[in-house]
Amino acid sequence: MKLFFATDVHGSEICWKKFISAAKFYEVDVLILGGDMTGKAVVPIIAQGGGKYKVTLLDQETLLESQEDVDRMVSTIRNRGYYPYVTTPDEVQEIASTLGRQEQLFLEQVVATMQRWMEYADSRLQGTGIRCYVCPGNDDVFEIDPLIAASKTVRSVEGQVIELDEHHEMISSGWTNPTPWRTHREESEEALLQRIEAILAKARNPANAVFNLHAPPYGSGLDEAPELTHDLRPAYAGRSLVPVGSKSVLQVIEKYQPLLGLHGHIHEGKGTRKYKRTLCINPGSMYEQGVLHGAIVELKPNKVGNYILTTG
Repeated sequence: MKLFFATDVHGSEICWKKFISAAKFYEVDVLILGGDMTGKAVVPIIAQGGGKYKVTLLDQETLLESQEDVDRMVSTIRNRGYYPYVTTPDEVQEIASTLGRQEQLFLEQVVATMQRWMEYADSRLQGTGIRCYVCPGNDDVFEIDPLIAASKTVRSVEGQVIELDEHHEMISSGWTNPTPWRTHREESEEALLQRIEAILAKARNPANAVFNLHAPPYGSGLDEAPELTHDLRPAYAGRSLVPVGSKSVLQVIEKYQPLLGLHGHIHEGKGTRKYKRTLCINPGSMYEQGVLHGAIVELKPNKVGNYILTTG
């Protein structure tokens, strides 16, 4: 069987559409998204009067002079992984001055986007026989879980053991070791190890399985991220890289030696690493550029066949 794995699309509409299209394009049996599906911020498009709007995206202010300009900007913002919100100066002031309103607006946009994504997937995948598995990552709010559960074609596999075929199971978790940002699905290494071991207890043959674990193994080279200062800014202009992966993930890989480890979380960590018989892959992420990094992997009864990292 052949699978396509991608991760860390972070709200990018075009990356989600590319992920869904990858099944047909690459002729694979299974699609797997490894975590961090949602975006990070709302970008307001503010009315200026006279049919004109103003928007600031990535520190660049743009004046939009027609509805066509607004529509194009909405698409651009979505493809970069943010949530566009057409509004007025009065509403901007109301949002800024009302306790909790910014968080509420962000959650509303996350939910609306995830609902649209599930509808898109259903429209493309229903009746094709393609299986699509996702596993929300540490950055993803829990409110998206019931939306995924309601999909006809997309299945959330957090904490589950899935049979990929008669030879291979897949165990999955989007939880990670602690990050400086205190995200939604992160916990201590001890708790993470207990979580993963509890999933593995349900597997028949971990040595012939796929470990779909969002955090890459510590010190693997797939987990190197820019070193941060105490105020969460890149140290030394981002030139200093340090390992930030999970020691628990490393421990279970070394203990069980599965066929394949699928990881993400660290966007800069694109690459592969071999631990004895285990091939670990982090395809990396360039979601803000609308580029989908991925990996096509062929699974044979007792080994990994051909594999390739993709960019598209």
